[in-house]
Amino acid sequence: MLAKMTHLVLQAPRKVLAGAVLLLVVAGVFGATAAGHLLAGGYSDPASASSRADLVLDETFDRGGMQVVVKLDGPAGMDMATDPVAREVGTGIVAELAANEHVQEPILSVWDNPTMAPALVSEDSSSALVVFRLDGGEENAPGYAAEIDEQFSGERDGITVRVGGQALVFSQVNEQTSRDLAIAEGIAIPISFLFLIVVFGGLVAAALPVVIGIVAIIGTFALLRLIAAFTDVSIFALNLTTALGLALAIDYTLLLVTRYREELARGAERPTAIATTMVTAGRTVAFSAVTVALSLAALAIFPMYFLRSFAFAGVGVVLVASLAALILTPALLAVLGPRIDALDVRRPVRRLLRRPAPSPRPIEETRWYRLVQFVLRHALPVALVVTAVLLVLGAPFLGIRFGFPDDRVLPESASSHAIQQEIRADFEQDMASTAAVVVTGVDDPSMLDDYASRLSAVADVDSVTTPATTFVDGRAVAPGAPDDLRGDTAIITVSSGAEPMHEDGQRQLESMRAIAPPGDVEVLFTGPAATNADTVDAIYAHLPWVLGSIAVATFVLLFLFTGSVVLPLKALVLNILSLSATFGAMVWFFQDGHLDGLGTTATGYLVATMPVLMFCIAFGLSMDYEVFLLGRIREEWLSSDGTRAASDHAVAVGIARTGRVITAAALLMSIVFAGIAASEVSFMRMFGVGLTLAVLMDATVIRMLLVPAFMRLAGRANWWAPGPLRRLHDRIGLSEGGPAPVPAAPDRRSTQEHSAQHSEEDPLTPRIG
Repeated sequence: MLAKMTHLVLQAPRKVLAGAVLLLVVAGVFGATAAGHLLAGGYSDPASASSRADLVLDETFDRGGMQVVVKLDGPAGMDMATDPVAREVGTGIVAELAANEHVQEPILSVWDNPTMAPALVSEDSSSALVVFRLDGGEENAPGYAAEIDEQFSGERDGITVRVGGQALVFSQVNEQTSRDLAIAEGIAIPISFLFLIVVFGGLVAAALPVVIGIVAIIGTFALLRLIAAFTDVSIFALNLTTALGLALAIDYTLLLVTRYREELARGAERPTAIATTMVTAGRTVAFSAVTVALSLAALAIFPMYFLRSFAFAGVGVVLVASLAALILTPALLAVLGPRIDALDVRRPVRRLLRRPAPSPRPIEETRWYRLVQFVLRHALPVALVVTAVLLVLGAPFLGIRFGFPDDRVLPESASSHAIQQEIRADFEQDMASTAAVVVTGVDDPSMLDDYASRLSAVADVDSVTTPATTFVDGRAVAPGAPDDLRGDTAIITVSSGAEPMHEDGQRQLESMRAIAPPGDVEVLFTGPAATNADTVDAIYAHLPWVLGSIAVATFVLLFLFTGSVVLPLKALVLNILSLSATFGAMVWFFQDGHLDGLGTTATGYLVATMPVLMFCIAFGLSMDYEVFLLGRIREEWLSSDGTRAASDHAVAVGIARTGRVITAAALLMSIVFAGIAASEVSFMRMFGVGLTLAVLMDATVIRMLLVPAFMRLAGRANWWAPGPLRRLHDRIGLSEGGPAPVPAAPDRRSTQEHSAQHSEEDPLTPRIG
């Protein structure tokens, strides 16, 4: 297929490029507005109890919107609850909010609800809150919150007014993400281009990967814009699109151009060199793309659209990047011809330093080959030491805790973060910790009294309000909220002093859920603690299916690629070992707050969706390098006589030929992810830092040390497969028809005949594809 496609491209490369430019313009125009159609939420499971409770609140009580807080700060000594100026300002704000069509009732303020003073007035009485909810869901409520922020923020009669709350958090996350995206692109693209100049030596060659990367980004933006018309897509998918599109395009183009230059150095004509490149390195690119895409596609198993969005974006960007690399790269190489090496920056430098151009060296004399030979000679101690180091680095991962994102994902300078921190510190009760219990099947509100009384006796519960009665510490203390009953559905409001995301909040939720409700009613808990618990439970419930599908898909693909069952198992084990060390670092930095959380607010937990997302992406990228490496090792093995020494030589030559490419690609990819690490949204910074570490560790420690060590210890067993599977691979295994001819290689016909004669007798004998 690749040979036919390359042949078609080489027939009319200029027409191919012209068509690509036209398609790119259309995609650019269509995808330019992608950010405006994407959402900032999607962390919760829509089928969970908390999500169902939110739906009932919205449809039955018109109270399921996103929370907004207006904070009024008076001068020192002012009692916000009783001062006439504060009352006038506060009631005026309440009246303006009541006139807003998107504001849901009730609007809570101390001037209308004096009994709620512990939650609405600070302990020193100098601050007061107005709390309400906005309709429109995650799609529109953040925009409405931004309008309210613009309308009310400022000063009124000496009282400072600021806006915060969940809806504004989402709005500010959207805005911050858009800014961070521009910064990431501004960091990654120029630095990557400069580094590519160093790698390729010329401006024209260096521009090729950047061009393919830009094509991948623009194409995927258009794809996301199209997908957003049919389903919810997270705005954070744009960050993945930018980073992964640029990184994979650079990876793929770097591999293709490097192989193309190798073929030219062997004396091939340019058309022949392009064709050989595409059926060898091009096959590796196609295989790598399928492997990465399947790892990311597994995210679609999760019910949260935040994670599903990365499946859409990931598969889309891999598809666009690989097609761009496989179609546009041969077209560009054909059109450019010898101009691919134009504007070579090394020549003037050599003239200035009066140094001659370096002459090609045999592969056995390179630093990469000597490094691998050292590892092969000391395979067991290298394997033991490196494995022990990775296990130590991964130890903090055993203490990982998951939670739901809140205002603290934003920098402390963000108003919604600052306001919520002040509420935590200065108010006796935090309205953000309030839980709602939706009860259906209620015949009489008084039937809930005993249940509510027992709820109020749970540790750290401040009060429980039913439609009939309010309870504190198991005792009825005041009337309830009659409006909290509609038909046979009632709301029980639980005011809590526990931090919902921390262990005490989760224990409180478990204790409340353990209390049996009356009769045959259905009880659904919602609120921050319940949403957090349901999200974590949903992730754990679907995680085995995600990990299992990734493992099976990876094993099958690598078997089809290599014909071995040992190499896929080795790849799975080493990847998990590498990723455990990466996640250990993430826990140490961002959960436990060491080194001040690298500039973020440590909350004692990681955002539940991010480790899963990082695992799927990092696993796919590590398989990207695995395929690059195994492709060259397999070429050498298929050209050998199948001995133990030939296996070691294949490993050494394969790593030596790809070591520079893989290292350069990893450094370039780490530059791209480092751009995301500059994000001001904490979990996106964790995302960037984590993937940067994962890529660098995988390309160095794993590929250059552990892979050759384990392949040396396995020897010829690396290529083993049971007889039935070997015969299956002979029929359906993916192959480019054998490696490109190498002058120093043994006669391929005799090798093939030898393989055919002895394949049944010796399952370890290499087979020509």
